[in-house]
Amino acid sequence: MTRDIKELAAIAKKLRRMIIEMLAGAGSGHPGGSLSAADIVTALYFAKMRYDAQNPQWRERDKFVLSKGHAAPALYAALMEAGLLDRDLQATLRKIGSPLQGHPDMHKVPGVEISTGSLGQGISVAAGIALAGKLDKLNSKVYCLTGDGECQEGQVWEAAMSAAHYRLDNLIVITDRNRLQIDGDTEQVMGLEPLAEKWRAFGFEVLEIDGHDFTQILGALDRADTIVGRPVYILANTVKGKGVSFMENKAHYHGVAPTPEEKIKALAELE
Repeated sequence: MTRDIKELAAIAKKLRRMIIEMLAGAGSGHPGGSLSAADIVTALYFAKMRYDAQNPQWRERDKFVLSKGHAAPALYAALMEAGLLDRDLQATLRKIGSPLQGHPDMHKVPGVEISTGSLGQGISVAAGIALAGKLDKLNSKVYCLTGDGECQEGQVWEAAMSAAHYRLDNLIVITDRNRLQIDGDTEQVMGLEPLAEKWRAFGFEVLEIDGHDFTQILGALDRADTIVGRPVYILANTVKGKGVSFMENKAHYHGVAPTPEEKIKALAELE
């Protein structure tokens, strides 16, 4: 674990390179949302969360739920860098027989807490894990990363209501607010604003940050530790495709893998 901002930035850049390499090798997948989430995932796995790479099922571990399961490359990259997953698997993303499916599978990948991919369901699962942790008197946190387009799903708000009702102050929901989904701008597809106020109205402690600024990310995660009696929501403003100039703020790269030529260009930018 490290709190050094330069070191975290270097890890995030490494994860982005791994994401590009995995997706280009697979020829399919979701670069935009994987790249936008890379800094948040880096902060969680390399500065904040408690886990044991040698014992992924350690009872007191903090838990991460990737509700936006299509951003699996970001999670796989973090698990490999953290020593939870064999690095030799990197070239097998989306290949037949590989445990690295297009969406994470809890039965095949060590460190994956729950299989995700059906959008809108992750917060429900995370709230259930958090409630179980309360009942078991565990000293651990549950972090759930959602997409912003995903927040158009009704189940998200049912889960939010439930989490607040049960006063799940061990639950931290983070939205990767890159403002783009597969069909375009979130506000044109199904407007979400005022998003922060919605979560506040549902009973969450709301923190809004720049999701690419490690000082702000760590500050919000630390602040979440001090909140008692209610769950925490972190609205992380991000850039779709962050780190690769020709992918940034392009809805096209929500679910289109880089070509061999684009891979070379992207990796050069991430040197």
